[in-house]
Amino acid sequence: MVRIGIIISSTRPGRFADHPAKWIEEMASGRGDMDVEILDLRDYPMPFFDEASSPAYEPSKNEVALRWQRRLAECDGFVVVTAEYNHGPTGAVKNAFDYAFNEWAKKPVGFVAYGGVGGARAVEQLRLVSIELQMVPIRNAVHIQWTVYSAVTKEGKSLGSFEFLQSGAKEMLDQLLWWAQLLKRARGG
Repeated sequence: MVRIGIIISSTRPGRFADHPAKWIEEMASGRGDMDVEILDLRDYPMPFFDEASSPAYEPSKNEVALRWQRRLAECDGFVVVTAEYNHGPTGAVKNAFDYAFNEWAKKPVGFVAYGGVGGARAVEQLRLVSIELQMVPIRNAVHIQWTVYSAVTKEGKSLGSFEFLQSGAKEMLDQLLWWAQLLKRARGG
């Protein structure tokens, strides 16, 4: 069984991120072929990256960053639940990516996004960062458009009631599982 970390990238009060994070966690857990855990960036209040060097070259000094790195090391893959702010990902998630290196390498990452154009621009930027960290970004992502966001926040609908999101999430999780199993074996796990 592979272990998948579901990263909540928004740390704002009243954030929407809890809806997609819980939804994708329930979907992934219900499959029975992966062990999932939510990794909430609120629980890892790292300062803006201020280490003397990248964690690729020397160990971090910040205790919260070290705790973050240890948690990432336990995972075989990731789903990043990301908001889109001003055509990009949250500063908190980019900072979290920067505070690790080896713990990301040779692991797949999928995305569940929301915001302008369903968070597509945030996902595109995070894919580039992921590649630099030697991760394998999954082709398919889940994009929650404004109409769905509004239906969830204003009408009380669940994300699971939208068939196109369900099928997109299933395909993304299928791809994530395939890559996580393959790369776990390749890493000697």
